[in-house]
Amino acid sequence: MNVDIDWRLAFTQVSYVIASLCFIIGLKQLGNAATARRGNQIAAVGMALAIFATFFDRDVAGATNIMLIIGGIIVGAIIATYFARTVQMTAMPQMVAIYNGMGGATAALVSVLEFTGPNFDDQRSIVLSVVLSAIIGSISFAGSMIAFLKLQELMSGRPITYGGQQIVNALLGIAVVALGAYTIYERGSSNATTALLVMFALAIVLGALVVLPIGGADMPVVIAILNSLTGLAAAITGFELDNQALVVAGILVGASGSLLTLLMARAMNRPVTNVLFGAFGAVQTTSGGPAGAREAQPIREISADDAAVPLAYAERVIIVPGYGLAVAQAQHACRELAEVLEERGVDVKYAIHPVAGRMPGHMNVLLAEANVPYDDLKEMDDINDDFNRTDVVLVVGANDVVNPAARSDPSSPIFGMPILNVDQAKNVIVLKRSMRSGFAGIENDLFHDPKTSMLFGDAKDSLTKLVGAVKAA
Repeated sequence: MNVDIDWRLAFTQVSYVIASLCFIIGLKQLGNAATARRGNQIAAVGMALAIFATFFDRDVAGATNIMLIIGGIIVGAIIATYFARTVQMTAMPQMVAIYNGMGGATAALVSVLEFTGPNFDDQRSIVLSVVLSAIIGSISFAGSMIAFLKLQELMSGRPITYGGQQIVNALLGIAVVALGAYTIYERGSSNATTALLVMFALAIVLGALVVLPIGGADMPVVIAILNSLTGLAAAITGFELDNQALVVAGILVGASGSLLTLLMARAMNRPVTNVLFGAFGAVQTTSGGPAGAREAQPIREISADDAAVPLAYAERVIIVPGYGLAVAQAQHACRELAEVLEERGVDVKYAIHPVAGRMPGHMNVLLAEANVPYDDLKEMDDINDDFNRTDVVLVVGANDVVNPAARSDPSSPIFGMPILNVDQAKNVIVLKRSMRSGFAGIENDLFHDPKTSMLFGDAKDSLTKLVGAVKAA
């Protein structure tokens, strides 16, 4: 019995299955710092296999299509390689926002082009997939671009609000849903195409307006939400294209992004709806007013030589990194200080708050780049009970995540947010450029605590001076 096997289809499908397995294994290994590099490499191999298999897809047959794909790969590879090598770690959140936005835009544009193509299958389920992918991808794209502009400080990181904003957003949302429903109902007609294009444009506007009122303090959660939306849009597009690898990859991104969103929101002790609609990053007038209004409170300023003494003779030291560490690119100097202390027999650990920095895992990535041992990086829940047994806590550029007002002041905008128990240590040394507030825009009473000392200056310079002073102590 002769069986006519379409070898192209078989090769493509098997390759997509293998690529999907690579994505799953890679994502699993990304969950552990020790295996993250290998996980990233495995996922990259899977993506390369999926791209290669696409050349054998029956729908891609033809010299023109293949040349377009090759051209896109070359241009994309050049751009990606350049930015991967030149973008500083401080700008990594912005780059993630751009890449995430491009994923959403791609899913939306592919869906729109599929719908307007000559060979489109206008089954109701397929049209529904097109509509959902176009809406979700457009919102993710526009929202990610606003997040990029805020993170890059090309627009204010504070919430941008105006009268009736929620009403406008609600009306836009209703219009987008209505146009989507009309597109499904009128599928196959020119009216459906017009409705889809208008819906696509309004969804972009809606995505931008939803993110505008969200402040910089919530950017880690926003990035996770938008990442999840991009994954969902990609998975839906995979159904349209009958591409199993795209479906699996999209589902993995969507599911992991959703889980990360919930974890970030839990770390801030706030529901996701409050993140999206609460304008948390606004300057507050509670908890003693905005920073600067209470600068008359006493602080204890010290020099690097003064700070080196308690560090050099401590038994336990915990380092708390924050966004200031990233801005100063001080991760290598921080690791060098820890190594000098460890040579003196000091037990040094790093306390990582889930929302420290401007993206999930920001501090972990920075410190891993400086080859800080993975076992020394402790999550908040694992190290919070150790602060009251710690001789010195060195806070490097962190602010809101160590503010005791989150526990003690019900009027504070961060009240209820889990924080690192830095104020329970015997001594606290804070490295900051100035007394400027964090993203929440409120005073930090930790800085005025009698056992807290302030070492002002660029974090990298201060840490370098501390290294020399500790060696001389």
